Amino acid sequence: MIVRIMGEGQVEIGAADIDVLNTLDVELEAAIESDDEDVFRTKLHALLEKVRQVGKALPDDSLEPSELILPPADASIEEVREMLGDTGLIPG
Repeated sequence: MIVRIMGEGQVEIGAADIDVLNTLDVELEAAIESDDEDVFRTKLHALLEKVRQVGKALPDDSLEPSELILPPADASIEEVREMLGDTGLIPG
């Protein structure tokens, strides 16, 4: 799966890593639902860091279609709330 982190670039994520990302996504959603800014910020950073950790960065000149777009680390709780779909930021 090709994932774009807004403002950073694209990474390729293996199918085996989706479950751990989904767990972090659920925790992020819970923080958004409870409107807890501190927990939201911690969970967003944890999710993005895990994507960077498990993903293989694509070259900057690569223009692969992104299957998933994640907000930047400095996104507000409202901005991320607007990006949430029925299954959170990460489907599955």
